[in-house]
Amino acid sequence: MTPPELLLASLASCAGFYAAQYLRKFKLATEGTHVRVVADKAKDPVPRIDDFRIEIETPVDLSEQHRQGVERAVHHCLIHNTLLHPPKVTIDLKEHAVVQQ
Repeated sequence: MTPPELLLASLASCAGFYAAQYLRKFKLATEGTHVRVVADKAKDPVPRIDDFRIEIETPVDLSEQHRQGVERAVHHCLIHNTLLHPPKVTIDLKEHAVVQQ
């Protein structure tokens, strides 16, 4: 997998974890739940991934109350929240120390 694919997979697995946790809490079926994350490539102002979309398919039809509950649960995902509030990123470049024998 490429690094961007790993990022999308991380978001999908986190969203799926919280969705399944909600479904289990209300004794709703979790087996067969599928999560897919898609995103677009953007170029301006810098190359990046943009417009993430999380698609969740549940094995049963959910009431509007449970649909909203699953959505609220996914909003607790650490990866989702990190993307909504980008962290500070620092690059610390160090030279490899050569050990002489």
